[in-house]
Amino acid sequence: MHTRVRTASALLLWAALCTSRGLFAQQWSPARLPVTPAELTARLRPLDLRYVPPDPDFLAPPPGIKALYVNAWAFGSNKLWHLVDLADETEVNALVVDVKDDTGCLLYESAVRTARDVGANRCIRARDVRARLDTLHAHGVYAIARIVVAKDPMLANGKPGWSVQDMGGGLWRDRIGSAWVDAHNDSVWIYAAQLAAEAVSLGFQEVQFDYVRFPDEPRERMATAIFAARRTGDSQRETVRRQVRMLMQRLEPLGVPVTFDIFGLTASATGGSDLGIGQVWEDFITTADVVLQMVYPSHYYRGAYGIPVPNAAPYRVVRRALEDAIQRSQLVGAAAIRPYLQAFTLGRRLQRYTPHEIREQIRAAEDVGINSWVLWNPRSVYQRDALRPYRMPVTAAAASAATGEP
Repeated sequence: MHTRVRTASALLLWAALCTSRGLFAQQWSPARLPVTPAELTARLRPLDLRYVPPDPDFLAPPPGIKALYVNAWAFGSNKLWHLVDLADETEVNALVVDVKDDTGCLLYESAVRTARDVGANRCIRARDVRARLDTLHAHGVYAIARIVVAKDPMLANGKPGWSVQDMGGGLWRDRIGSAWVDAHNDSVWIYAAQLAAEAVSLGFQEVQFDYVRFPDEPRERMATAIFAARRTGDSQRETVRRQVRMLMQRLEPLGVPVTFDIFGLTASATGGSDLGIGQVWEDFITTADVVLQMVYPSHYYRGAYGIPVPNAAPYRVVRRALEDAIQRSQLVGAAAIRPYLQAFTLGRRLQRYTPHEIREQIRAAEDVGINSWVLWNPRSVYQRDALRPYRMPVTAAAASAATGEP
């Protein structure tokens, strides 16, 4: 083991010296000077076992994933170095990175034909994605690719035949004017699977799908939507269940976890309700590797779980939501549960989310036995005080050296 680690360390240092893909994948040039203090600190931090890049054939998720959501702009900018520095110094060990967000834009230039056809390569955010992923691997940060499926206005405009149509003509749009693709259409999901395979080939270690559902719009607006690809007799639930299974089957050869984001209330809905979007808890928990329940307290209606203002009771909301999820997951082969937690303040609504509110959500998850989570902030800005400091595991040899005992 020690020989393998020394060999890996030597290869990493050789690559840093001899190529442009160093520890932080930056070329040292006058144009880059001066570097920020945080960036310089991260560059000079000594390597230890945590920073040795793992053998690609043996990449595996950490036993307890503690992740931050990172939008594509942040990943492609110098903000990434600050996030890596945060991971170095805290309990964070993973980043969830937008490969395709809800605009349809991509993180990097894709070779997938559909992406080229609809112009998704015209708004990429990072041209050095491999180098940046090398940085994550070198720092022991687990890389998760997030891919939005059904809310994709770029795909909808580029492939009108794959899109939700409006009864009055043209593309149907939601309340904020965004076009959606038709979740009944198999081609939409195949495109997502192709992007996922490409992301894994670049170095992402897990694939996470979001917007695996139909639009959550008022009935009067949905009444004008035409889903031309709907099969006779298919319900929204049956379609989502079929497409999720298709994704799992297509991506199984990649050998990486395939995970899904779903509404927080899905686990609490009764009577087989799909919340009007096609999501039923059991359909995901019996199929996926991990289900990511979005339990943001600010998104729960007043009075939910008997709590007058859910946004002001983060511990109680998250605990109740996760207790419902655990109760409905007492099945053989059930997926793991990894909640999305709120690390933002929603508009001008109180409560403001300080480190205390964030830690209360983490405490709620831990109190029900869940030690994995993802913090969500759409701006990818996180408060260090909300996170526990990172502590290097103490080896037996180090303990002996410290105490002077053999």
